[in-house]
Amino acid sequence: MSECVFCSIVSGKIPCAKLYEDELVFAFLDIAPINPGHALVIPKKHHAGAATLPEETAGRMVRVASRLGVAMKRALDMDGFNLHLADGQCAGQVVFHAHLHVVPRAVDDGFHWNWRQLDAGTYDLEAIAAKITDKLNA
Repeated sequence: MSECVFCSIVSGKIPCAKLYEDELVFAFLDIAPINPGHALVIPKKHHAGAATLPEETAGRMVRVASRLGVAMKRALDMDGFNLHLADGQCAGQVVFHAHLHVVPRAVDDGFHWNWRQLDAGTYDLEAIAAKITDKLNA
C-alpha cells in the first residue's frame, strides 16, 4: 500500500509551502485553494479522520488553525476566515488523512458554501439529542 499524499508531505517526499510545524501538527498551503492563502493543518501521524485523533492533537490543530487565520487576515488584508474539517467521503473528504482547512475570506470574495437549512421544527430535537448523548456517553 502506498503512503498517503499528506504523509509524503510531512516526510518531505513531496514539496510544499510550509507555514508551521511542531511535534504534533504540520501546516502548509493548499495547492487547490478556495482563496489565496488557503491552508491545511494536519496531524503529523496518520489518522484517516477526526474520530481517531488524540485530543491533544485535535486541540493543537484548532489552535494552530486559528492562529494561522489571524495571520492570514493581517498578511493578506482579509476580513475573516473559515475553519472546515470534513470527516468521511459523504462529508466531502477527498484525502483520507485528517485535515483542517483554514480559508481566508473577504467580504467580496464570491465564495459561498453550498449550505442548506432544514426546518428544525419538523424534527423532534429532544429525541435526536437523546440518541446522540446516549452514544456520546457510551
